[in-house]
Amino acid sequence: MISYAVRRLLMLVPVFLAVSIIIFLILHLIPGDPIDNLIRIGSSPEQRDVIAQRYGLDRSLPVQYLIWIANVLRGELGTAIVGQRPVSTMIMQALPYSLALGGAALLFSAAVGILLGVIAAWRREGWADQLIMGGVLLGSTMPTFWLGLLMILLFSVHLGWFPVSGAKTWQALVLPVLTIGLAGTALVARVTRVAMIEAQQRDFVMLLHAKGLPRWRIHLGHVLRHALTAVVTILALRIGWILGGAVTVEVVFARPGLGTLLIKALNQHDYPVVQASLLLLAMAVMLGTLLGDLLQAALDPRVRMSMS
Repeated sequence: MISYAVRRLLMLVPVFLAVSIIIFLILHLIPGDPIDNLIRIGSSPEQRDVIAQRYGLDRSLPVQYLIWIANVLRGELGTAIVGQRPVSTMIMQALPYSLALGGAALLFSAAVGILLGVIAAWRREGWADQLIMGGVLLGSTMPTFWLGLLMILLFSVHLGWFPVSGAKTWQALVLPVLTIGLAGTALVARVTRVAMIEAQQRDFVMLLHAKGLPRWRIHLGHVLRHALTAVVTILALRIGWILGGAVTVEVVFARPGLGTLLIKALNQHDYPVVQASLLLLAMAVMLGTLLGDLLQAALDPRVRMSMS
């Protein structure tokens, strides 16, 4: 298992470098310049050149990238050009809000999604199955920002149950969690249903029925446990995507977090902040993928043998 984990970890190195290059080039090739937010109207070209030299923006893109990635590998994310604060400090202040939102949304998706998937597989092709799968289809196709606006209109404006924005109380976390979690719930429910239906057709299930075990015990104690391999993998992959989805939701609900920090830095073309935020989100996706592979290998020895 250790050798498998080491090989999977090494495979992420070229992916990390490729992602860092893409993030760096995209930000530096889009129109806009952070110096515009620092100089005054009517400043001379010489003053602009001084600021560019101060932040290393006068150097070629390959040199800027090498300096940036070398600093990142040493754990130095630099200083915000516009904010004039350490980027690491800004991210550490925003990250707990995003982690709380993403973690709660992941737990909600796992609990509700597995429950709906089990019910749909138990009542396969019945009215409950059709109702759940219809809701799953609707939830998986609904944009999160639109769903968030609908929830604000219904539960905050009309009913007054939850605050519209902010992050001071736990009530402010409910609507953002539901907004992000419903899309994940649809995916988890669909994967759980398919995995359980496939597991029900295995030979060991027929043997358990022949032994006279109750159907509910077979369904929950054996079929579900066998299907959890696929479900756990999907949940691990959702870790990174939930943090990425929190970017839009945090803006909709005006929550402090990584998403709000990223959007603000994008508007200001603050390269160090945007690069660090995007790289952190990309690393969350990569680490989620790695965690999913490791969990799948731990649950299914055939996965480890395929790479031996």
